[in-house]
Amino acid sequence: MATMDVVADGDRMTVTMWGELDLGSRRLLPELYDMLTLSDGGIDLRLDAVGFCDCSGLNALLDLHARAVDQGKSVTVRSCGVAVERLLDLTGTRELLTDSGRTEDAPPAPSGTAPPEEDGQDLRAEVAQLRRAMQTRPTIDLARGILMASFGLTPEAAWSVLVRTSQNTNTKLHDLARELVGTVRGTTLPEQVQRQLAAAVAGANRPDEAPAYPTGGPAEERG
Repeated sequence: MATMDVVADGDRMTVTMWGELDLGSRRLLPELYDMLTLSDGGIDLRLDAVGFCDCSGLNALLDLHARAVDQGKSVTVRSCGVAVERLLDLTGTRELLTDSGRTEDAPPAPSGTAPPEEDGQDLRAEVAQLRRAMQTRPTIDLARGILMASFGLTPEAAWSVLVRTSQNTNTKLHDLARELVGTVRGTTLPEQVQRQLAAAVAGANRPDEAPAYPTGGPAEERG
């Protein structure tokens, strides 16, 4: 379970988290919402000590970010470990949660330079990014559920299989998830994806040997 420590830092709140960001991390949202409301500028997240993060944990961060946008504030990941960094890259949400216009080491702008783009344009771009990220969430969660049902995997093992297959096939996570969900309707995964998925399942932390990957996809209709 994730835990956190909150420190006021000027007009923002610095939140340091450690543990695992999964479905249980949503219990932290009410307190994070309160911290967001109390701040003038938003929240900076330090996630270096987070050892595991799945879609549920990312969803919680995106929900917090959406709440901040509604209040004219920002939520920014200032530092993170490998688990969070990999998830941000795979889901395409890195810029959304790291580029809030407040760069710690950025030099001051020279006098006489042109002003930044209008806030309205920046906000529209940010909301569009958020919308795209939110649209991929159900498909990724459904693909993980398919793997759990097909191969008897735990939620953590199913997530690991998705990530490993995505990396080994150089496929974006949400594209791989969409292909997996498509197999339920009878489509077939590319041969390379089938091989890598079977290898990832075999390497997952399971007590029994992983079954061979079925030709029609990871889930077959049972009568």
